[in-house]
Amino acid sequence: MGAFPMLDPVAASALCAVLSVIFLTGAWQKLRDPALFQANVENYRLLPDVLARPAAILLPVWELTAGVLVLFDSMRVAGAVLATGLVTVVTAAVIINLLRGRTEIDCGCGSLGGHVGDQTLNWGLPARNGVLVLAAMLVLREDAARALVWIDYLSVAGGTLGLLGLYVTANQLMANAPRLHALRKH
Repeated sequence: MGAFPMLDPVAASALCAVLSVIFLTGAWQKLRDPALFQANVENYRLLPDVLARPAAILLPVWELTAGVLVLFDSMRVAGAVLATGLVTVVTAAVIINLLRGRTEIDCGCGSLGGHVGDQTLNWGLPARNGVLVLAAMLVLREDAARALVWIDYLSVAGGTLGLLGLYVTANQLMANAPRLHALRKH
């Protein structure tokens, strides 16, 4: 059977929709303020200055492409592979900076429910990103062989909204944690 179980098409469709919304929203937020996102890339101090601008353009385009491709059954595998690669690269950048002790810089995520500038680096980000990679890997599996019927689409919509709600809640908790910690010190 393999490392991952076969997914019902409802679960696979909901995961694809969630990944798409997360990646498209993140790309849009980065593309609407490219100067801010370029500053975020520079703050990671992982690339020579000359490569920061191209990286700040490439990353949201990569994110946008993954978000679009994962929506279409015929392109789902390519989208999931792109999503996995992107999340792996940015997670490595986060971990490197966390290990350097650089927690006060903006993650540059531009995630659903917030915008670029809302969240500093913390160990919750690699954990959250691990869940995203797992979701992308799950949709790489072949679906159980059955066609969706009308009621399934309601289940996909409900599952998508529920998973997005969990994602937004987790992001907000991670964004608020440093603020709450600072308040407790006073």
